[in-house]
Amino acid sequence: MNPTTFFIFTTLLKIVGIVFVVILPMVSYAVYAERKVSALIQDRLGPNRVGPAGLFQPIADAMKFLLKEDFTPAHVNKFYYWLAPCLAMVPAITTIAVVPFGSTLFGVPMVIADINVGVLFVFAIASLGVYGIVIGGWASNSKYPFLGGVRSTSQMISYELSLGLAVIPIFLLIGNLRLTEVVQYQIDHGWMIVPFAGDWRNPLAWLLAIPMWISFAVFAIAVFAETNRLPFDLPEAETELVGGYHTEYSSMKFALFFLGEYAAMITGSAIIVTLFLGGWHFPGIPDGSHGWIFGLINIFVFFAKIVVLLFIFIWVRFTLPRFRYDQLMRLGWVFFFEIALVNIFCVAAILAFHAPPFPKHGLQADESDHGIPGGKMGPAVA
Repeated sequence: MNPTTFFIFTTLLKIVGIVFVVILPMVSYAVYAERKVSALIQDRLGPNRVGPAGLFQPIADAMKFLLKEDFTPAHVNKFYYWLAPCLAMVPAITTIAVVPFGSTLFGVPMVIADINVGVLFVFAIASLGVYGIVIGGWASNSKYPFLGGVRSTSQMISYELSLGLAVIPIFLLIGNLRLTEVVQYQIDHGWMIVPFAGDWRNPLAWLLAIPMWISFAVFAIAVFAETNRLPFDLPEAETELVGGYHTEYSSMKFALFFLGEYAAMITGSAIIVTLFLGGWHFPGIPDGSHGWIFGLINIFVFFAKIVVLLFIFIWVRFTLPRFRYDQLMRLGWVFFFEIALVNIFCVAAILAFHAPPFPKHGLQADESDHGIPGGKMGPAVA
């Protein structure tokens, strides 16, 4: 098999494996997990009839959605009404393409597309998800979905700003937008928010621990807002808007909205793990170059971290009350925006006075020019 054919074959295999074997089942069983965890919190049983401990409930739900009548109300704008659920689901799945979900397996890197603008791709594609909600609310020609769509527009645009600003300190430190480089930096120098999970003697990591925790907190809370999860679920507030932007939807189109939210939760958790929690790395476990069994363990570690974050998503939903809309906007614009901005300047000052900002993985001059201006540039710049 020539290299091009091998590349195409392995890429298709990774797409099928990660999307159809891992992500879609995770989406279905995230719903099951939410129902079980909420039942534990509220002292109920939760799903318990379909299969042992209700484990086949997601399969029964999928069959129900597929077999229900696909009803389209007469008063809707039909083209956009059909388009909206696809726009809600596809961006959440597409974003996972640039996330490294493991080291290597049989010498093949465990990332679908290792592009050098990975984080920009994440924000560019993830921001398209708002169109599905807005178009769904507008195309329904009904007051409650329309109000949900309007709320979602302002909410997601507001928190995207905080989301983008929160990751800038990481790329000031690393000097590279490639997500595989972010993971490699954390392997070499300690995780962003857990410096001792790596080279704990690195003084720069300890100096940056507090700014990185601030970035982590802002980013994680902004992900809650971007995925419309409690306490930020104003676009679909059942007590106010019946069901929000998907009030007029039923059967499989409603299921796409529903699954799109959980897919966005999984993708958001994957980004948090990659940027702040060392990606697939776990101290003491070598990468896939030491054998395929370690490659599988790295993949398992990555998705285990995601499962922990999904539990936190569910826990928060059944613990905190919903914000008022003015509180939601105030938190995004008055607090998070300013905190993230000041945090960038703090990290820049620490890097300027402590060490060169791009110690290993960023743009740097070749060793032969000894930092002389106008000297020969290294391969990273070339």
